[in-house]
Order: sequence, then structure tokens, then C-alpha cells
Amino acid sequence: MMVAAPNGAVYVTRREQGDVLALTDTDGDGRADEIKTAAAGLPLVHGIALKGGQIYLATDTKVYVGDIQDDKTLGGLHTIIDDLPTGGQHANRTLAFGPDGMLYITVGSTCNACRETDQESATILRARPDGSERAMFAKGLRNTIGFGWHPGSGQLWGMDHGSDWRGDDQPPEELNLIQPGGDYGWPYCYGARQADPFFSQEPPGTTKAAYCATTKPPVLTYQAHSAPIGMAFYMGAQFPPEYQGDAFVAMRGSWNRSQPTGYKVVRVRFQNGWPAGYEDFMSGFLIEDGAAHFGRLAGVAVTPYGSLLVSDDANGVIYRVSWAGR
Repeated sequence: MMVAAPNGAVYVTRREQGDVLALTDTDGDGRADEIKTAAAGLPLVHGIALKGGQIYLATDTKVYVGDIQDDKTLGGLHTIIDDLPTGGQHANRTLAFGPDGMLYITVGSTCNACRETDQESATILRARPDGSERAMFAKGLRNTIGFGWHPGSGQLWGMDHGSDWRGDDQPPEELNLIQPGGDYGWPYCYGARQADPFFSQEPPGTTKAAYCATTKPPVLTYQAHSAPIGMAFYMGAQFPPEYQGDAFVAMRGSWNRSQPTGYKVVRVRFQNGWPAGYEDFMSGFLIEDGAAHFGRLAGVAVTPYGSLLVSDDANGVIYRVSWAGR
């Protein structure tokens, strides 16, 4: 994942290497020509957020914070949280600061579909910037990696991954309006409050059907197994005005669907602060009539200059998308 900082550097987490890189375009040609290791020794580092002159980082169980130095590296990191649930199947933790100044942390499920033993798994948590007063903000979210606040309404939106092994077209990926205390149904429900017929356990004290009727349904759905990862709202000045307030989502792509899907960046159009639909924005990563692919997209970020950055960790590159005019 990545953030674009006001100092001109793009900070990128590398989970496998356990480090954070600072990439800078020093000559203004649109390509990073300076690469520094900003921090290291962080196994499974994934989440990254910027607040003032500090960067926050998340591994599977810990959250760190460090000051941005003049040389664009991070000063001595200190731990503010050290007891997030262990990762299991979904060990990625995503970070972002909300309009309320609080730190939001997504914690994926430990499994494909199960009753979690730790109540903080499959949730979004909220804490103060120093890690204190941590509490559950929303639950029943299997793996919401991409999330953000609409710049006009201030509402929190996130895209959740549906479970595997339910066929090619179920369950759909979900675009959810994330509300305080909201229950989004996993592992008992998916889509429009539909009980998961493949999950045999019933909720404690009730039935799946009754339980699902009390959960929050998605506002929009998307093709199953597309695997939404990064999400960013656009408020830059480089794209045409009609992009203002829309969201970009990186669809990493399916791994076990008979006909591959995803492998693209989609634009989520918003009208008056409400999602109105999806359209392809950046595609072409599926080749040979869909039989193969040459990239796996992950993070998206908007630079201070208004360009869109998209990371591809299969090829180890970051694409920069700018508006060149018609």
C-alpha cells in the first residue's frame, strides 16, 4: 500500500520484504528516480497512513508511528498497538485517519468462513492517534481492505471481499456504507442480506435468516471474486471536474474462478454523495482472451498534484495516471 506525502515522496509498504520505501521524482519527469529505505524490520507491514509529519504503519498485530525526517526516512518507530488479532488467512491491516481525527484499522477474518474466536477479527476498529481508546467501529466485514470517506458527505465507504468456494458468481463483492455499530453479516450472510447456504452454523440464539434481516446490506455489489484492494476518493485538480468525489478501486483479480475477473481499476461514480455505479477505468491486465494476466493491482493513491498512482506487486511497479486532455 502507499501514500503520497507533501514532501514529494511516495511511501510504499512491502509486505514480503518487511520494509517501507520512499520514492521521489527529483527531476519532474513523472518517474521516481530516488529510492530510499524509509524503515525496515517490519515483517508483514501493509497498512500505511499519513498524519501531519508522521507516518503510521501496520503489521499483522502491531501499529507503529514515526516522524518523517528531512531526508524522507522515518525516525525511530514506536509501537502504539501491539495486540491486534493474529492474521490467519487475511493478515493485512489497513490504516486511515477519519475526519474525526481518529485512526481506523481494518482487521480481516482469519478464515474463509467461520465463527471468529476473537471479536476484533473481521471488523473495523477505531482508536485515538496514540492507540488508546480502541473500540470496534463495525463488524461482520470479512476483509475490507479498501475504505475511505467521501469528501463531500464525510461518510465512510468500504469494499468487502466475499467468501470463496460458493461458485463463480457468489457471493458478490460489496460496497458498504460503514456506520458506527453496523453489522454487515459475515459469516452468516452475504449480498442483499442473503443467508449463506454453504455455512452450516447458525448464529447463537437465532437462525441465519432472522439474523441476516437485522444486518446492513451493501449499497452496491460487484462481480464475485474480483478482490477489491486499494480504494481512494479523488479530490485532485488534474483530472476533469466530473471526477471530483468519485472513488477508484483496485480489483486485484480472481484466483479460482473458471473465467478470471477483476485485474483492473474501476471508477465508482458518486452523485450527490451516493454511489451511482461502476465503470472500468484502467484495464488490459487480462490477456489471451482472459486465460492469463500480467499484473496484480493493489494500492491506489492520489498525489498532491492530482495524478493517480496504482501499484502492481506482481511486476513490482507503480503506474502513474495523468490527464492529458482530449
